[in-house]
Amino acid sequence: MENNNLFNSPNILWEESASVFLNENKYPEIPGAWKLMLLGDGSPTRHLQLLTKKETKVELIGMNLDNQLSKETPKEIYQLTKPIIRRQVWIKNNDITLAWAESWWNNEAVNMNLPNKKEPIWKNLTKDRSELFREVDAISIVNSHWLQKEFSLKGPFWSRNYRFFRNKKPLTIIREVFNPYIEKWLGDSGLEGYLNL
Repeated sequence: MENNNLFNSPNILWEESASVFLNENKYPEIPGAWKLMLLGDGSPTRHLQLLTKKETKVELIGMNLDNQLSKETPKEIYQLTKPIIRRQVWIKNNDITLAWAESWWNNEAVNMNLPNKKEPIWKNLTKDRSELFREVDAISIVNSHWLQKEFSLKGPFWSRNYRFFRNKKPLTIIREVFNPYIEKWLGDSGLEGYLNL
């Protein structure tokens, strides 16, 4: 296990269940492209590659045993069997950091499903073409000084968390935080409408 210093999970300023957005609701409208990025069940790493027309790679920050679950940890973590491994990456193309992600895994599952630790999760999980199901659990607005520094933009930022299932069992829980820079391709994110909720 790579023993790097992981970042503390970013502070959650606002969060809501993804299922709320499947119907009309009280919240401001999220523009279409961002709604697909935040609530769709496709691979954002793949989407970013399609949008930017450049290969999207991950830069591994680290993978550690995670014994200290914080209030920012997705509640679905309790569906995973201990010991839990937490992995963090920057999602980049060329010199631009497009997103940051962290994932939680059962120790045995991470070794079996992530043979190439430096590749995006979707590349690892789809190599053998086995059936996977992704369910978005929540979207949130988060902030942290280290994200602002890496993104070179002031926060807060859109985030989402979801689970991958295999054989009807949760395989991993993933949180992604998107750099507002990708508005260049997706248009306005609609985040401003959520800042005073």
